[in-house]
Amino acid sequence: MYSKSIFLFAILLFSINVSSQTTYPKITGYFGIMHPIVTFSKDETTVNFRDYYAVGFPTGINIWKSEKIGFSLEFVPNIKDDNGTDKVTNLLFHPGVLVALGKGYTFAGRAAFETSGRYGFTPVFNKTIIKNKSCSYYAAVPLPVRFGNDHPATFTVGFQFGIAF
Repeated sequence: MYSKSIFLFAILLFSINVSSQTTYPKITGYFGIMHPIVTFSKDETTVNFRDYYAVGFPTGINIWKSEKIGFSLEFVPNIKDDNGTDKVTNLLFHPGVLVALGKGYTFAGRAAFETSGRYGFTPVFNKTIIKNKSCSYYAAVPLPVRFGNDHPATFTVGFQFGIAF
């Protein structure tokens, strides 16, 4: 009896073709590298690579409800090197909604909750650059807006690239 169950489970497992998954919900994962380019506030404008070096590593799961709409759950650890001292400065919890715009473009509207005490939202415009059977490569422009923690509101323009699978 036990061996029949294993045999039936194996047949079921091998009959599922995950690489050509077209049924929904569809689950994908991704990993990227995000560089903030410039940050504006009422007090100052700071430029990455000139004033300091900061980098984030967005990692997440997308759950597509249909071909057009989905939900994304992202975590982003951030590292900053300022005057030769580097450290993890923040962990960002970044849930949001995904909207497929067609021709490889996607809009992500994300809420933002940072361990630094800041919060806000991040519109992200994403484009799939290369699509293979097992993965795809993308580029994105995140536009974070942040408030709180006794700092002025900020607006940042960033550049992100990564791999989705």
